[in-house]
Amino acid sequence: MKLKQILNKLLFPLIGLGALIWFLIRVIPKPSRATYPCMRVAYPVASGFVIYLLGIAASAFAMGKVKEHWKNSRYWAMAGFFTIALVAGFFTFQADKPAVYANTFSVNTADTANVPIGVAKGIFPGRVVWVHDTAAVNQNCNISSWYLPANMNQTKVDQMLSSALHSITGQTTDSAAWVAIFKYHNNTRGKGAVNYVKGEKIFIKTNATSAYSGNYNATTLVSNNNVSETSAAPVLAVLRQLVYVVGVADSNIYIGDPLKHIYKHLYDAWHGEFPHAHYLDNSGSTNLGREKVVASTTAIIHYSDKGTVLRTNSMSPGTPGVPVLQNNLYTIFETADYVLNIPQLKGHQRAGMTMFAKNHLGSQVPGPGGNADQLHMGLVRPYGTADLNTVRGDYGMYRVQVDMMTHKLLSGKNLLYIMDALWGTDYELDFPLKWQMAPFNNTYTSSLFVSFDPVAIESVGYDFLRSEFTDANTQDVSVQMPAVDDYLHQAADSTNWPAGIKYDPNNTGVHVYSLGVHEHWDNATDKKYTRNLNPTTGTGIELIETEQTSTSVADRENSPEYFRIYSNYPNPFNPSTTIAYSLPEKSSVVVTIYDIQGRQIKSYSFSAQSAGYQRVVWNGTNERGNSIASGVYVYRVRASSLGEGKTFDRSAKMLLLK
Repeated sequence: MKLKQILNKLLFPLIGLGALIWFLIRVIPKPSRATYPCMRVAYPVASGFVIYLLGIAASAFAMGKVKEHWKNSRYWAMAGFFTIALVAGFFTFQADKPAVYANTFSVNTADTANVPIGVAKGIFPGRVVWVHDTAAVNQNCNISSWYLPANMNQTKVDQMLSSALHSITGQTTDSAAWVAIFKYHNNTRGKGAVNYVKGEKIFIKTNATSAYSGNYNATTLVSNNNVSETSAAPVLAVLRQLVYVVGVADSNIYIGDPLKHIYKHLYDAWHGEFPHAHYLDNSGSTNLGREKVVASTTAIIHYSDKGTVLRTNSMSPGTPGVPVLQNNLYTIFETADYVLNIPQLKGHQRAGMTMFAKNHLGSQVPGPGGNADQLHMGLVRPYGTADLNTVRGDYGMYRVQVDMMTHKLLSGKNLLYIMDALWGTDYELDFPLKWQMAPFNNTYTSSLFVSFDPVAIESVGYDFLRSEFTDANTQDVSVQMPAVDDYLHQAADSTNWPAGIKYDPNNTGVHVYSLGVHEHWDNATDKKYTRNLNPTTGTGIELIETEQTSTSVADRENSPEYFRIYSNYPNPFNPSTTIAYSLPEKSSVVVTIYDIQGRQIKSYSFSAQSAGYQRVVWNGTNERGNSIASGVYVYRVRASSLGEGKTFDRSAKMLLLK
């Protein structure tokens, strides 16, 4: 034993010096690495070594002073420095004891694989559809400009969304899928199994984390950074579905993150095709086509902790702040008939992860700091990396995300859960990262996730994040904090609610005891949940994985191979309307308008149009440029593939109403 103790004392300086050098090399370039488990292990050893060195130095200095004062007969001074030497020696002795290692982050050990909790939701209960297509994004893009639409294959993303809609509803056409989506959603809201009614408004809530001062040009709203957040392509795919398939007038669609701004590259991509949609901005830039959001006049979200957790000044550790009991939302949530919350899949240094629930912190009117800081005390690590020791890591604590998931305007109006996972990353302010786990294998995630179940889709997202971002790949590992999924436990089953708290953000006295189902997959390779393993008896999640290829999702409505025409918009129209269609490959195209008697009114010819979405705007005139009378007209799209010699021919009706 004595030999072991001697070896420990000899090895301690070497180990301590190594730990100190390792900690400094890793943390100085990227401070967030201090949260990594290996750094949390290295820190006590490194700090102990520093204390050890300081103790030796202080002890040596004090003993020198003891000798000096002894020679000069200054006994009181000698006694004082001797005391200092003893104290310094004590700390030196303590420092070379075996280090007390910090606990590494880990998920709840009781939360084992394939043990679902809660009640699954959806047409197919608990179903989460995952569509992956490596070709959907430019895998070799310059990461500093990943967000430019040119780095996304819009045709691929359109196909991915179409595939997901078919799978989540069990339908074989886009139009039938949307009918099923609206009927299911409206029925769950107590409106009856009714379809979309023309004139109803839809709000698309995006995630614009980086749109705060310094990150963009305030005059042009050009982005100055490459933070991973809701990208252009998935939103454009949704817009095309809503307008071309469902028949929603783009003037009834609202888009934006109310707490932030819409960057130029996003606005140009969306407005260029849908100029009548409303593009919302926190401050309003009418000269740039943005509309200022309007705050509600009354507090319409009531936090269920009743002032015991949420407080102002939550960005300042140790500052008590004022209890936050309630807050206003923006009026768009009141006026919209439906909400589509489209977040980006990523980790988060305060919440551990951010998807649909966390994205709604940006749906609320800012607090005293002009942001959502007053809600951070309801997260796992309220102060982020500014205070690594304050972690609310116990299960069964108040979680503000559950209030977001329960509120009638935020989640109650959410039509379908569509998650942008084209550019997933480790934490909220990082750029997109290439993932190492299969099937990504050092590529960007290039995925979409869709579900009716708000708990199930975030549970799947959590499994992806916690499997990818571990200390082994040296990225930010905030997702590994304890109790990151506590809010999912509570959203799934009210028996997991904190003592004394009943979630009632609507302040009605009515409680929802299960918002969906939570479960972990069996392993990161197979990715199987209980309904995958036992289709007839499973009660948890069903993950439907689609590895997209050019032929895997044939458009069964207008086959062969993805040729489609869409409802013109607006319809009825006056004076002009847009005729849209999609080509499977480069083709020559003729678009012809006829009256109801079959007489040709107008014709457009294109010798070589590229694959993907195409549009023709007809202004209600004939070949001579004369305006024509009100009535029913027919538009016909005929295409001949230049590569394969295939021909396509589809027609539809439209109404000119003056």
